Parts: sequence; structure tokens; C-alpha cells
Amino acid sequence: MPTAAIKICGISTPDALDAAIRARAAHAGFVFFPRSPRNVTPAQAALLSERAEGRIGRVGLFVDADDATIGEAVASARLDALQLHGSESPARAAQLRAQFGIAVWKALSVATAEDAARAAIYAGAVDLVLFDAKTPKGSLPGGMGLSFDWNLVANWKGPIPWGLAGGLNPENVAEAVRLTGAPLVDTSSGVESAPGVKDLDRIAAFARALQAS
Repeated sequence: MPTAAIKICGISTPDALDAAIRARAAHAGFVFFPRSPRNVTPAQAALLSERAEGRIGRVGLFVDADDATIGEAVASARLDALQLHGSESPARAAQLRAQFGIAVWKALSVATAEDAARAAIYAGAVDLVLFDAKTPKGSLPGGMGLSFDWNLVANWKGPIPWGLAGGLNPENVAEAVRLTGAPLVDTSSGVESAPGVKDLDRIAAFARALQAS
């Protein structure tokens, strides 16, 4: 089975970015959501983006953000993709894709088969759907270390490219890919020593686990 592409989300320091690049991750995620312990300002993201240039894809994560917030981040961090992690509709996703001219990913919270099936409504509006775990009401929408029943998306054959997120770490990512066939895996808290603090050894271990699978 081909190795899944890796996205390390919640990158906020040069050391973490360098570790993701050494691990041959395809994407680094920058979080633009003030409530998150992984939040970066446009100025911080600009410095990280300069370091990432030509070495790794740059994905900005947003939660029901307005056009001005997204526009400032796109310009500062020279983002390659937007990851929408709130309640954004297909129409909103399509509008952002047209407005900014870059790829749009939509994270979908999954707890049931019906949740996974909702991905189809984003066909034609987004470039990728990211199946993630549903978090408790009132908590952060991601980065909580929670997983879901991977059988719900095993070998998903929907109309849009897809990826898997939610509680992935060096200990379980190989099994997750074996079970689901996910072409892309996204981790954040699973490679941290504390909320928002990336563990460079765990980033390396995450990649090794996939390469060995």
C-alpha cells in the first residue's frame, strides 16, 4: 500500500516546521483561531511561510472566519490551501475558493455513517474533505486528541479526495491507514508533549510508523 501523505497541523515554531520537513510531510498547518493553543498571528505565519517556501505545502486552518481574516492570512502566509473547520456551507467554501484562487479543504466531524455521507454535498465546492472526530459541544473543533470509528470511512469512495484526522499519533497511524486506506493523514495533538507544544521526536516517529507500514 502506498504511504499516505502527511499533514502536521498546528505548526507555530521554526523547530516544529523543520521537523515536519525532515519527516517529509506534504503539508504544514497554521492555525488562525484565537481560542486554539496553536494559534498564530499573520506576522508569525509570515515568518514560518518564508521558511517553508518550496519545502512543504502551507495550509491555513480557519473556523467560521470572515473574508478579511482569511484574506490577511492568505496574503501574509502565502497559503496554498484553506482548511475550513467550522460550520462553513458548500456555498461558502465555493465562494472562498473562487475569491482566493487556492485549494479549499473542509473538515467534517464524524460520529455516524450519516456524518461521513455529508461529504458528498461538498462535491464541486472543495478540493478535499478531511474526516475528523466530533468534539464535545463548547470545546475546540479539533486538536483534542479524539478519534472516531474508522470503519465509518474505510476505503471511502466519494466524489472528492479525502484525508483522515482525529486522534492520530505514532502509535495508531499505521493501523488507521491499513484499515481505511486514507491517502492523507493529519495530526496535531498526537505529536505534542503539551497542548500547542510540538514534540520533534514524535513528529519523526509518526512518519516512521507510516513508512514501516
